[in-house]
Amino acid sequence: MLLRLHNFRHVTGNDSPHGAATQAKLTLVAASFCIFLVQLDFFALNLALPRMASELRTSTTSLQWVISAYMLSLAAFLIPGGRLGDILGRKRILMSGVVIFGLSSLGGALAPNAGTVIAFRVLQGIGSGIIFPLAIAVVTSAFPEKRVKRAIGYAYGIGAVAMALGPPFGGGITELVVWRVVLLVNVPLSIAAIAIVAGGVRESRDPTVPRSIDLPGLALVASGIALVTLAVDLASTWLPVATAGIAVVGLLILAVFVLRERVAKYPLVKLDLFRNRPYVIVTLMGTVANIALVIGVFGSTIYLQQGENRSPFAAGLILLAASVAAGVAGPISGRLGEHLDIPRTMAVSTTIGGIGLFVVSLGGGFGSYLPGLALFGFGYGVGFTMANIGTQTVVARERVGEASGVTLAIVIGVAGIGVAAAGTLIDIGTKNVGLTRAIEDVLRWAAAGSILASGVLLLVDRHRAVDRHRS
Repeated sequence: MLLRLHNFRHVTGNDSPHGAATQAKLTLVAASFCIFLVQLDFFALNLALPRMASELRTSTTSLQWVISAYMLSLAAFLIPGGRLGDILGRKRILMSGVVIFGLSSLGGALAPNAGTVIAFRVLQGIGSGIIFPLAIAVVTSAFPEKRVKRAIGYAYGIGAVAMALGPPFGGGITELVVWRVVLLVNVPLSIAAIAIVAGGVRESRDPTVPRSIDLPGLALVASGIALVTLAVDLASTWLPVATAGIAVVGLLILAVFVLRERVAKYPLVKLDLFRNRPYVIVTLMGTVANIALVIGVFGSTIYLQQGENRSPFAAGLILLAASVAAGVAGPISGRLGEHLDIPRTMAVSTTIGGIGLFVVSLGGGFGSYLPGLALFGFGYGVGFTMANIGTQTVVARERVGEASGVTLAIVIGVAGIGVAAAGTLIDIGTKNVGLTRAIEDVLRWAAAGSILASGVLLLVDRHRAVDRHRS
């Protein structure tokens, strides 16, 4: 205990309780702003694609790589980003991620053609893959254990405000000004984020490992995740044999990565993390919630714009019901996590989200659609946030960067596969029953599947708890 208190004082850089509390609050502000920056960019740029395609003289389908390439590099660098912070210093690597994100945003805004925009979006994804896990890791390092859950909840709650602002901001700026401004806004925001991190975050790292990186492991995990994600993204446009081949190669590379980590002197990911059953259960429950969340947003966006012919700005305003509720879910998740059993709370919240998504799938008027979106956003928002809270509290504090990176890679990566599968099912269903009916069917299956999967995982967790009590 004395060693832990000593380490906390070293992280905050203050011996007085008041100084430590002030430093922790500054760290929370910095982490929240970093999450806000990344979330705003993603949710705003989606609505700018049609105008981008028109100006750059390409199709919207081709320009979808602006989003897909970003997601590929983001997924590939979540694990390396968190681990690099543990090894080289979380503050230093977090600032490096923000620098990469800001400079690539500027490059994308000034790009003369679609290919250049996509290239800079790849770099942006690398920056985001570094920012996401380390923003949570610095919060965990700065706060005492009894306050970590609430602090992470606030960080995600503030970051989720971008989910609310992103769609109307991106749609409005694109309609009233030009799509390039959506990317240019990231530049001053990145400068502000760097300044806040520089002044508000104390350096921390994992003192148990040397300052060396498993470069072969880094290359294997990044390329493996990228290939699997690429195969999923291309599933609806390429031949099944081609996408299956890419997926198999990606999975084989990930298998080689696992073998490499078992024999590496200083592995990028210590595989004993997956022997931590509470960590695995909470990560899987968060994955279930996030799959349903992103499928719901994806399906609702298409439904509003193509099914009901609403403008991007109008669709963004309607989706405020879900995104505002998801933002509120962040701080509430932190408080709930301090007093309630996390797996049980996640199962209940996922059920609430599933009920909301089912109401949305009925396709009624605003009297049912808006309340359904609010329930959907709140329930799944709690599930997603609690995954990050729970996994940070069941691992050693010096490994929080690694744990956060692995959790986010699983939660975000599998959700990406879910979206691709949903898109394929909507395409197939549209040919048989029409677009709106196809979307409604997919949303209903997502709602039912999330409730069932979270219930099964809760039963597994209860069985684990009973066995542990007996022993």
